[in-house]
Amino acid sequence: MANHKSSIKRIRSNEAKRLRNKYQHKTTRNAIKKFCELTAKKEATKTLPNIISMIDKLAKNNIIHANKASNLKSNMTKHLASL
Repeated sequence: MANHKSSIKRIRSNEAKRLRNKYQHKTTRNAIKKFCELTAKKEATKTLPNIISMIDKLAKNNIIHANKASNLKSNMTKHLASL
Protein backbone atom coordinates (compact mmCIF):
# COMPACT_ATOMS: atom_id res chain seq x y z
CA MET A 1 0.00 0.00 0.00
CA ALA A 2 1.16 3.52 -0.75
CA ASN A 3 2.55 5.62 2.08
CA HIS A 4 2.39 9.14 0.68
CA LYS A 5 -0.73 11.25 0.30
CA SER A 6 0.13 11.99 -3.31
CA SER A 7 0.56 8.27 -4.05
CA ILE A 8 -2.83 7.47 -2.55
CA LYS A 9 -4.44 10.25 -4.59
CA ARG A 10 -2.67 9.02 -7.73
CA ILE A 11 -4.06 5.51 -7.19
CA ARG A 12 -7.58 6.91 -6.81
CA SER A 13 -7.33 9.14 -9.87
CA ASN A 14 -5.78 6.38 -12.00
CA GLU A 15 -8.67 4.06 -11.17
CA ALA A 16 -11.23 6.75 -12.03
CA LYS A 17 -9.49 7.48 -15.33
CA ARG A 18 -9.23 3.76 -16.14
CA LEU A 19 -12.95 3.28 -15.64
CA ARG A 20 -13.78 6.34 -17.73
CA ASN A 21 -11.48 5.21 -20.57
CA LYS A 22 -12.94 1.71 -20.43
CA TYR A 23 -16.50 3.07 -20.65
CA GLN A 24 -15.71 5.38 -23.58
CA HIS A 25 -13.83 2.67 -25.47
CA LYS A 26 -16.56 0.07 -24.98
CA THR A 27 -19.29 2.54 -26.00
CA THR A 28 -17.40 3.36 -29.20
CA ARG A 29 -16.82 -0.32 -30.02
CA ASN A 30 -20.53 -1.04 -29.60
CA ALA A 31 -21.43 1.89 -31.86
CA ILE A 32 -19.02 0.61 -34.52
CA LYS A 33 -20.55 -2.88 -34.34
CA LYS A 34 -24.05 -1.46 -34.74
CA PHE A 35 -22.85 0.64 -37.67
CA CYS A 36 -21.39 -2.40 -39.43
CA GLU A 37 -24.73 -4.21 -39.10
CA LEU A 38 -26.66 -1.37 -40.76
CA THR A 39 -27.97 -2.01 -44.27
CA ALA A 40 -29.81 1.26 -44.89
CA LYS A 41 -27.54 3.87 -46.40
CA LYS A 42 -29.61 6.75 -45.03
CA GLU A 43 -29.23 5.57 -41.41
CA ALA A 44 -25.54 4.83 -41.86
CA THR A 45 -24.95 8.30 -43.30
CA LYS A 46 -26.57 9.86 -40.23
CA THR A 47 -24.61 7.83 -37.67
CA LEU A 48 -21.16 7.96 -39.29
CA PRO A 49 -20.23 11.53 -38.18
CA ASN A 50 -21.07 10.74 -34.54
CA ILE A 51 -18.96 7.59 -34.55
CA ILE A 52 -16.05 9.35 -36.23
CA SER A 53 -16.25 12.02 -33.55
CA MET A 54 -16.13 9.35 -30.83
CA ILE A 55 -13.09 7.72 -32.46
CA ASP A 56 -11.30 11.06 -32.75
CA LYS A 57 -11.86 11.74 -29.06
CA LEU A 58 -10.41 8.34 -28.14
CA ALA A 59 -7.34 9.01 -30.27
CA LYS A 60 -6.92 12.52 -28.85
CA ASN A 61 -6.91 11.14 -25.29
CA ASN A 62 -4.50 8.31 -26.21
CA ILE A 63 -7.06 5.62 -25.44
CA ILE A 64 -6.42 4.22 -28.92
CA HIS A 65 -3.51 4.86 -31.26
CA ALA A 66 -3.93 7.51 -33.97
CA ASN A 67 -3.25 4.99 -36.74
CA LYS A 68 -5.91 2.65 -35.39
CA ALA A 69 -8.36 5.53 -35.40
CA SER A 70 -7.52 6.27 -39.02
CA ASN A 71 -7.96 2.62 -39.98
CA LEU A 72 -11.32 2.41 -38.25
CA LYS A 73 -12.59 5.58 -39.92
CA SER A 74 -11.35 4.40 -43.31
CA ASN A 75 -13.01 0.99 -42.97
CA MET A 76 -16.30 2.53 -41.89
CA THR A 77 -16.23 4.96 -44.80
CA LYS A 78 -15.60 2.02 -47.17
CA HIS A 79 -18.55 0.19 -45.61
CA LEU A 80 -20.79 3.20 -46.12
CA ALA A 81 -19.69 3.48 -49.77
CA SER A 82 -20.47 -0.21 -50.37
CA LEU A 83 -24.09 0.18 -49.20
